[in-house]
Formats: sequence, C-alpha cells, structure tokens
Amino acid sequence: MAARTKSAKDRPSYRCTECGWTTAKWLGRCPECQAWGTVEEYGAPAVRTTAAGRVSTAALPIGQVDGRQATARSTGVDELDRVLGGGLVPGAVVLLAGEPGVGKSTLLLDVAAKAADEAHPTLYVTGEESASQVRLRADRIGALHDHLYLAAETDLSAVLGHLDAVKPSLLILDSVQTVASPEIDGAPGGMAQVREVAGALIRASKERGMSTLLVGHVTKDGTIAGPRLLEHLVDVVLHFEGDRHARLRLVRGIKNRYGATDEVGCFELTDEGINGLADPSGLFLTRRAAPVPGTCLTVTLEGKRPLVAEVQALTVDSQIPSPRRTTSGLETSRVSMMLAVLEQRGRITALGKRDIYSATVGGVKLSEPAADLAIALALASAASDSPLPKNLVAIGEVGLAGEVRRVTGVQRRLAEAHRLGFTHALVPSDPGRIPAGMKVTEVADVGEALRVLPRGRKQASEEPSARASRGGSSGASREERADAPRGGDTRR
Repeated sequence: MAARTKSAKDRPSYRCTECGWTTAKWLGRCPECQAWGTVEEYGAPAVRTTAAGRVSTAALPIGQVDGRQATARSTGVDELDRVLGGGLVPGAVVLLAGEPGVGKSTLLLDVAAKAADEAHPTLYVTGEESASQVRLRADRIGALHDHLYLAAETDLSAVLGHLDAVKPSLLILDSVQTVASPEIDGAPGGMAQVREVAGALIRASKERGMSTLLVGHVTKDGTIAGPRLLEHLVDVVLHFEGDRHARLRLVRGIKNRYGATDEVGCFELTDEGINGLADPSGLFLTRRAAPVPGTCLTVTLEGKRPLVAEVQALTVDSQIPSPRRTTSGLETSRVSMMLAVLEQRGRITALGKRDIYSATVGGVKLSEPAADLAIALALASAASDSPLPKNLVAIGEVGLAGEVRRVTGVQRRLAEAHRLGFTHALVPSDPGRIPAGMKVTEVADVGEALRVLPRGRKQASEEPSARASRGGSSGASREERADAPRGGDTRR
C-alpha cells in the first residue's frame, strides 16, 4: 500500500546560493542575506547522528592558552599592516576584493617580495595570468626575490601540491574564482567551487600555520562575487578601492578577527608600482599663491585617519531651462540639500537659475556629513565670486534648518589641520581641546558661517539691513567681541 505521506528523506529541501541558508520550503527571498531569487531546490540531506569521538587536543583554561601563536608578522608594507592590525597572523586567511584594474595584483606582488626571506618563503599562485606576465610586472616594480616562488595553476590539487613542495609561510592566490576542484561539479567561480577551494585552502592554512591572501572579484554593484559564505569563512576581509583615473588607492577593513575595522590604508599607484602614503593629504589639496573663489577645505575621517580635502564649486549662467547640477567625488543629494539650505536660510537667491559644478581634488570621495559646511561655503563663495580667507578649514554637519551640528573626532581633525599649517577653523559649538596657536570660530548656523565671506563683486546674501532685522550674530573673534553681550563664540 502506498505511503500516505512522504518521508523526511524524500522531501525536497531548498538552499540559498548566496549564503547557504537552508529551508524546507521555497521562498522568493532569502531571510538570511535578503537576496531575491537565490533559493533553489537541492537533495534533502540525510538525518544522521554523530557519536562522540576522540578529541584532537584537550580543552584548557583560557588563561593557559598560548597567545603567541596569534602574533602578527609584518608584511613589509606599513599601510597594509595598519589595516591588518600589525601584520599577518600565522594561519590567517585574508580576502582582498576590488574592481578590475585597481591594482590588487600589483599590491600583493609587492607584499610577496617584501615578505619573502630564507626563513619565510612565499608562494604566489596566479590563475588569471601566465607566469611570464607576472614576471614582467615583477621586473617593473622591483619585486624579485630568491625566495619568492611563482606558479600558474587553475587546479586545486595542483595548488595543494605546490604547498607540499615549497612549504611557504605565505600563500597568495590570484584569484579564488579562477581555481576549481576536479571532484566538484560546476564551472570555476560557481558557488560550489568557491566554497570547496576556499575550504581546502583554509584547512591547509590552519594546519600549516601559513598565512593566506586570496584575491576576490566584485560584482557590478561593488559587492564581493560568489557566495556570501566566503566572507564568513575567512578571517579578514579587505576592500581595495580607487578611481582608475586617479593615483589614490584605499584599502578598507570590512572584517578583521585580529584587529579593528576602522583603519584605512592609503596608497599611490604609479608606473613603477604602488607605494604607501603615510601622509596622503597632499594629494587632496591644490597649492595656490592666493585664495580662489569657490574653494573650501575640510578635514574628513577615513576610519580613524584624518585627511584634509578640498571642495571646489563653480557657478555659471545657465543656457538651458533646467540648470545643470554636476558633482564629482561628492554625493549629489547632499550638494542639492546644501543648495536648498543656502537659498532658504542663507538668502542666496542666485543659485536656482545657474549651472553648478562641484568636485573634490585628487579623486577623494566625501560622503560623511562633516563636509556639509565646507560644501556650503564653497558654493556661497562661488556664487559671490569672493574667496574665503587663506588657511581656513570648515568642519560641521548642516541641517535643513540651517543649524551647524557637531560631528565626531573634531579634536583629531583640528590637530591634523594645525599640523599642515592651517591657522583658522570654523567648527560647531564645544569643539573640545584646541591646538595652541590655532584660531577656532564656533558657528551655530550657516548664516554665521557666511560672515567669513568678504563683500565681493556679488552679494553672497541679502543686504546687511535685512540680516540685522533677523538678529544674526557676527562671526568675529572672541577678542573683538569681548565687550559684546552676545554673539558666536571664538576660541584662540
């Protein structure tokens, strides 16, 4: 007699191809990784019970565990060590992802040459290029070393064979999506292949105490290609980013089991290779003999790292009914918001019918709200054709009511600006400790910040009588307003 219901073994199961989450019924959207259309049917796993077995090592009190095994070893590249938290830990697996042509292979080849020595040989496995192509790049950037071994393989078993022959302390695989196992069905780069290759290399790294650097591809929206499970398996996830038309490259930590994830490494890509930048602020500034209208400097925080950046704006008469709004390195929505605030709160009415172009210098991208005040001042300076005072930086978030809000890390930002020679800063109220010799003006709203603009050939806002009727306070220094009963606060 036929069974009335299917047994658990015969019931279909479903698995997400992105993160590996399983369920007993089909869903259009994976509840684990929130991806659409990734839940597919596969054979239901058999229910098994695992009996207790022999343990490999006895459990110890946590105070008796030897922590020296997790001591980081420098890669020879200071900026990469900064992001990794001091260097590579033996047995750690690092995934470095980035867009094509950003410089991933160049950076890792330089790391391989600097990390190789007699006691720590390095194996560089390339699956995208031939060995001769990598050799030509090594000649160009000076990455030749007697203990740097090179192999061109796309077979997982061959890669594991090279590990037995070379016994490296550092393995670099470029890239994990190009290597496949003959025992697993599917093309290289598929979910099953990436999981098998990554799992085999992670096991080999942990058993040998070998550090591993894996290069990963990214999709068109910037996320790491392949199953999301890959990011969970590795110890460190780094993202290598930068505009291919600019020299600046940034390495950001997304996941780090051995350190913080709020550090950023800065590099400069040249014809001779890639170099770390201990002081990258010079790339984001334009050296001029005299101030120019439409420019303002700010200090942004990339992780814990303060960087001085320059915002530029240009306004011209529009020849079309709908004026242009073009941005580069800035968020279009924030620039549009600053235009609305300047028109409504700053009484600058000439912006609505003009073409407006705004950009940053050096390819840096400013997305944090702390750059709002610099954007607003650059736009107001361009509209009035009046340059801002020399050696001035502006820091603060601007709200829709025109208020200037406090931001994090003001003291670090001011210290970096003072180190680079800037003498005057516009900041929100209560900035904290101020560097000696630096003049800091506290502004409560965008109207007070606009007082730093000289009266140029065009009016940046309404006439003084109209401003006086609103009761706006002056942005003069504390010494100049010592006898005034009220007004903005300026600290020296």
